[in-house]
Amino acid sequence: MGELAISFEMFPPKTPEMEKRLWDSVERLSALDPAFISVTYGAGGSTRERTHDVVERIAKAGRVKSAGHITCVGATRAEVDDVLKRYWAAGVTSIVALRGDPPEGVGAAYTPHDGGYAYASDLIVGAREIAPFDISVGCYPECHPEAKDLAHELETLKRKFDAGADRAITQFFFEPDVFLRFVDAARNAGIDKPIVPGIMLQSNFAGIARMAKLCGTKIPTRIIDLYDGLENDPQTRELVTAQLVAELCNELRDKGVSHFHFYTMNRANLSLSTCRLLGLNPKKEVA
Repeated sequence: MGELAISFEMFPPKTPEMEKRLWDSVERLSALDPAFISVTYGAGGSTRERTHDVVERIAKAGRVKSAGHITCVGATRAEVDDVLKRYWAAGVTSIVALRGDPPEGVGAAYTPHDGGYAYASDLIVGAREIAPFDISVGCYPECHPEAKDLAHELETLKRKFDAGADRAITQFFFEPDVFLRFVDAARNAGIDKPIVPGIMLQSNFAGIARMAKLCGTKIPTRIIDLYDGLENDPQTRELVTAQLVAELCNELRDKGVSHFHFYTMNRANLSLSTCRLLGLNPKKEVA
């Protein structure tokens, strides 16, 4: 197998306890030398300032590259451009450009903000006019809930690449063939940029089942059965999750996939366990 690249997604903390957990996770996961650590926005851009603060702090620490999420929802072009300029001035040269979910959450009707960027492709064009950002975008291997079909999903993704995106990161999925079929379809549609699998590290099966239902991700029966009866056994759930994710990633590595983006839920232990199972160990500081 070739050299493996990894990246991690975090979310901004809401409480002092969550903040402590976030920075503990950033510190421990930075030792794995990830390509970047991205930080999300809440629905409707609701965590914009907290996201910026976290992204800037990671960048200033200098141990790992940070990538700031930025969305079109709930903001004018001027407000979004201001965030982009602040990112660049703070040394944050990577962004994850997304349309974003409505303030009411996934499933609610999306309406572009008056005077804002309507879609991710418009946001990418605007970002490129401000600075030469490294830009990641999102895609759905099982199709976005609003996409009519796979062709519609791929048309949307192609617009993002045509606008200047560097790579796409997928929504989470559970079967390697889901990702591989999507990449094949993208290549057949003329998309040749990197498509990185987004891998969920969430041992709370009830929570992941809710997310999967909202975003149209199918959970195989064999995985549902593995978590059955573990509602009050978090330690076993973590072991099962790490093993399942490692199996998924290793099957994809066998097919030539060389970069994985992990949705960490701000929990370092599960991320570290999974990376160990993939043969990745934290780098030791040199005295």
